[in-house]
Amino acid sequence: SLPDNPYKSLSDEYFKKGPGSIFTFGIKGGIAAARKFIDSLTLFTHLANVADAKSLVIHPATTTHQQLSGDDLIAAGISEDMIRLSIGLEHSDDILADLDQALTKAL
Repeated sequence: SLPDNPYKSLSDEYFKKGPGSIFTFGIKGGIAAARKFIDSLTLFTHLANVADAKSLVIHPATTTHQQLSGDDLIAAGISEDMIRLSIGLEHSDDILADLDQALTKAL
């Protein structure tokens, strides 16, 4: 976790070898920007799965949690701008380059 994150001490306690390979974040621009970001990725596969050898991306509000109402999404902590990444075994430079170009296109 980031040094200024209020939960860093818990992360350090529970994940002694470092963080896992699944990350979620919100993107400015809501669902439209999230879709543009996902569609712009070339290395990541758009698939609702985790712990794969390849990098994966999903938009939880329209995939894994699509059956929930707006209120239920909020209660579950799922927002329209949320994106989930599952990082695979590709070279880190390739992953970062793909994320960078997709963010540039989406924003």
